[in-house]
Amino acid sequence: MKLSRRRSTAVDGLQRKGSAKMPVSLSKGGNVSLSKEAPGLAAILVGLGWDARATDGAAFDLDASVFLLNETGKVRSDADFVFYNNKIGGNGSVEHTGDNRTGAGDGDDESVKIDLTKVPVDVTKVAFSVTIHEADTRRQNFGMVSKAYIRVVNQAGGTEIARYDLSEDSSTETAMIFGELYRHNSEWKFKAIGQGFAGGLGPLAVNYGVNIG
Repeated sequence: MKLSRRRSTAVDGLQRKGSAKMPVSLSKGGNVSLSKEAPGLAAILVGLGWDARATDGAAFDLDASVFLLNETGKVRSDADFVFYNNKIGGNGSVEHTGDNRTGAGDGDDESVKIDLTKVPVDVTKVAFSVTIHEADTRRQNFGMVSKAYIRVVNQAGGTEIARYDLSEDSSTETAMIFGELYRHNSEWKFKAIGQGFAGGLGPLAVNYGVNIG
């Protein structure tokens, strides 16, 4: 699968919040049952955000990517790698809403829509990652990124169900796995990961079984 650059318009993502119930705030390694927090949950939006600390160097360009994984922890095919060059995956159940090249402004920098009712039965986990484009060339890493977060929103009404604010541990990595959506029996759960990964988008994709051409 080609990782060559292309660009589309920036997307702020869904910004509305429900007022009836406070979202679950997760710490690293924590998980929550989305199905219990939002009974009848059918579709979600996963919003990811970040800010770049002040720098005199090149501009930051962070990219969100999604990997639909089977029980072996690998993609079933390259089509299950959803990113800026392949915005639809999982038989149409997952949609990357667009690429944001700057991270400017408030709210979600990039977001992913997931129809839980259409996720293939042999997909047991969905991993959400963020990578820094041309990090080595620009000499950038996640130690230069602040206020990174991932949140899960119920598309029916826009209520935020759960949120994970990543700790600022001055990571020198150029890729970060923010969180994972997974099935547990008949429930959908979300886990806060916050784990750095050596290498950029290519090595991360290969790690999940994607064939990079």
